[in-house]
Amino acid sequence: MLQKYRLLALCAGASLLFACAKPEEPAAPVELTTDAQKFGYAIGVDLGNSLEPVVAHVDVAALKQGLDDVSSGAEIRLDDAAREEIKNAVSQKMQEAQIRERDAAAAAGAAEGEKFLAENATKEGVQTTDSGLQYKVITEGDGPSPGADDEVTVHYVGTLLNGEEFDSSIARGQPVTFPLSNVIAGWTEGVQLMKTGGKYQFFIPAALAYGDRGAGAKIGPNQTLIFEVELLAINEPEAAAK
Repeated sequence: MLQKYRLLALCAGASLLFACAKPEEPAAPVELTTDAQKFGYAIGVDLGNSLEPVVAHVDVAALKQGLDDVSSGAEIRLDDAAREEIKNAVSQKMQEAQIRERDAAAAAGAAEGEKFLAENATKEGVQTTDSGLQYKVITEGDGPSPGADDEVTVHYVGTLLNGEEFDSSIARGQPVTFPLSNVIAGWTEGVQLMKTGGKYQFFIPAALAYGDRGAGAKIGPNQTLIFEVELLAINEPEAAAK
C-alpha cells in the first residue's frame, strides 16, 4: 500500500498544475493537436483520477512548489530522509483511518444482521438450523438431495438486507455449476436441505458467509446475505469431470 501512495504523490504534481492556478489568472487551455500534447493530456487525466484516495491529504500550493523546485533546479527544501518520513507518516495515518472505518462498518453490519435474523426467525415459514442458517421453502422439489461433496447446477439471486442485488445468475441468463465444497458455508449447508427442482430462500449470517472480511465492493464486513436458490440438477460424476 505504501508504494501505491508514493506513486500517487509523485503523480500529483502533473495532474494538479491547472488546479494550482489562481482563480483570477486561469491557465490557458492547452491545444491537443500533436501526439505529444494528446499523450500528455491522456496521462494527466489518468493521474488526476488516481489522486482521489490521497487528495484530501495534499496541500496543493506546497505540491506545486515542490514540482517547481525540481523543474527549475532550485534547492530542495526537504532532504531524502525528511521526504520519506512524511510520506510514511501520512500513509500510516491513512491506513489507520481505513481500519477505523472498516471496524465501524463491521460493527454496524453485525448489529444489523443480528436484529434482522432475530425478527426474521419469527416469521411464518422461516426455519432456523443449529448453525444459525435460516431458510424458507418457496417450492419443494421432488428429486434427490445433494451431498456435501456433490456438484450442483443452480439459478440464484443474491441481495443485501437493504434489497440491493449484488449477484444473479438469472440476470446473466446462465445457471451456475459448482461443487458444494467450494462455496460459503451457508450455501454448503443450505443446498443440501433442498431436493432437485425446488426453490428455497436462504438468510445467511455473516459467520456462514464472508465474515468480517466481506467480499468485493458490494458485500461489506459482517453482512447478512439473502439468496433465492433454485436447485436445477445434481451432476453425475462423469459430467462433473468434464
